[in-house]
Amino acid sequence: MSTESILPYEEVHGDQRNNPYVIHPATIVEKIREAEDINTYRLQLVDEGTRRRFRFKAGQFNMVYLFGVGEVAISIVSDPDEPQILDHTIRTVGRVTKAVADLQPGETLGIRGPFGKGWPLEEAKGRNVVIVTGGLGCAPVVGAIEYIFRRRAQYGSIKILHGVKTPHDLLYRERFDHWRHAPDTEVLLTSDQPDKTWSYHIGVVTELFEGVTIDPAKSIVLMCGPEIMMRLGVPILMRRGIPATAVYVSLERHMECGIGLCGHCQMGPYFLCKDGPVMRYDRVKQWLGRTGA
Repeated sequence: MSTESILPYEEVHGDQRNNPYVIHPATIVEKIREAEDINTYRLQLVDEGTRRRFRFKAGQFNMVYLFGVGEVAISIVSDPDEPQILDHTIRTVGRVTKAVADLQPGETLGIRGPFGKGWPLEEAKGRNVVIVTGGLGCAPVVGAIEYIFRRRAQYGSIKILHGVKTPHDLLYRERFDHWRHAPDTEVLLTSDQPDKTWSYHIGVVTELFEGVTIDPAKSIVLMCGPEIMMRLGVPILMRRGIPATAVYVSLERHMECGIGLCGHCQMGPYFLCKDGPVMRYDRVKQWLGRTGA
């Protein structure tokens, strides 16, 4: 697909590196099938200068644009220290993502971003990190996990607790296997509806809490997935002594602009596209599960 309709805009209007409205064309360099309806797209920004300047934090997202169709907010799942290639895991669920699913390596998507606030990885240094995820909710934290492992000596123990509805929903199998064999690391998996191939725990992810040792004074929790998991899971962790100020959650809402103008992602007084999607639990707990919040 031609990028000529995009690139001249920067030439005419000058330096647009900080303009959140500018769509930067990116080539699909690899398409990785994660499941029947889920693919990870490895994207490289076409313009070398834009590619060199692009920086993001683990937990942020891009607006991924398909020319002539529309755009959708997608978490960046690659390592922030490797911004030359940007990974996005996309489930086929709607009009835009269905059209994206037909694309192949060599074709072009647009990138607008990055947006939002990422995980508190600087604050987590020197502490034990407990990562709790559910379903495709693991995608927003993958980049954070890779970031931590690349700087393993700067963090304490790592505990990764991940729950899925069925074994079919387990993504990043090779990554989980790799993380499981890392020093001072625990990886616990569970499925609500297992089949004969499932060899791990059976049940919901919050049941895994009892199987790990947590030092409340030295731990920080990163959690993403369904909000009901957060509403039920965080109080269990708090009863074990972890303060609400040490729990960070990645939240989902429908995002259309990425800069807090359209209002679709409003949650109480916050706009998740710019105040989140990663937020400290004590700041948003009253809004979780509230219709219209």
